[in-house]
Amino acid sequence: MIEADRLLRPGGYVVWTSPLTNARDRVSQERWKFIQSFAENLCWDMIPQQDETVVWKKTSTKDCYSSRKNSSPPPLCGRGYDVESPYYRELKNCIGGTHSSRWISIEKRQTWPSTDQLNKKDIENFGLQSDEFSEDSESWRASVHNYWSLLSPLIFSDHPKRPGDEDPPPPYNMLRNVLDMNAHFGGFNSALLHAGKSVWVMNVVPLNAPNYLPLILDRGYVGVMHDWALFLNTCRQLHISYNFDLLWFLGVRPFQRTLEPGLLSLEFAQQHRCAMLDVFIEIDRILRPEGWIIIRDTVPLIESARALTKRLKWDARVVEIESDSDQRLLICQKPFFKKQAT
Repeated sequence: MIEADRLLRPGGYVVWTSPLTNARDRVSQERWKFIQSFAENLCWDMIPQQDETVVWKKTSTKDCYSSRKNSSPPPLCGRGYDVESPYYRELKNCIGGTHSSRWISIEKRQTWPSTDQLNKKDIENFGLQSDEFSEDSESWRASVHNYWSLLSPLIFSDHPKRPGDEDPPPPYNMLRNVLDMNAHFGGFNSALLHAGKSVWVMNVVPLNAPNYLPLILDRGYVGVMHDWALFLNTCRQLHISYNFDLLWFLGVRPFQRTLEPGLLSLEFAQQHRCAMLDVFIEIDRILRPEGWIIIRDTVPLIESARALTKRLKWDARVVEIESDSDQRLLICQKPFFKKQAT
């Protein structure tokens, strides 16, 4: 319940369905009373119960915590507790987030229900300037338009059928699930929505990149933090592979001729915590047959990556985007059937 409180915005709701709510035996009733008491200590207000479902609302005011009894658990976390970056940490028995500048009630967020738009104060909370954020969004929109035009004959909506197949019904979209492996501000997700593309994007913030996951979540997108030297748990119970149609490896678009590092640069340019082949094998696992990988990075890393695609039996080609740039685009497709090695 404390972890749920950390994840929940002020003014957000918790929905709890359990037979404990209508239990008649003494043990179950005591358990339910304990849950109710603990929710009250978390400053959750109970909304009227219906059948076995209870809804609580998290407080929107910090004063509620100071008005609790001193003996009421759990305590407030200290200012040194980083509530924004709990990657691979044990749960902590304290209420976090009260010192965060992002403590803003959902009722006071003027941008909702519209996604993607953040006001100047929200942007500055992440140490960014509004001009930088706006330029990032505009650059990504131009980039998606250019890449979509470049890749439409290969991937997107202009060319969705195999030879001999009948024309499919609209909207002719082969792509549904997209994984942005180096999401940064979530600009790729924003640009796809702005362009009206019917795709679902999972934004991944690499562990050794700046942590803009809270910014991505504030934009209304879905995201996670992940160490790409580790297994990506796409489904814990079944370990299902083949989840994504497109994996996006790009860095962010240029600001004044500079480019943020792409994922390959982050993972392999200076340190080698894992082999590039291991990461590519993991990519192969989570990519659907006939799925696509788009990588943009420096020429040496692109050439290293291209050599590995042959070992994985991917179809790959290198595209030069700007004649005076040291960046290249590597476009790969995982085949439906892989030829056996001779």
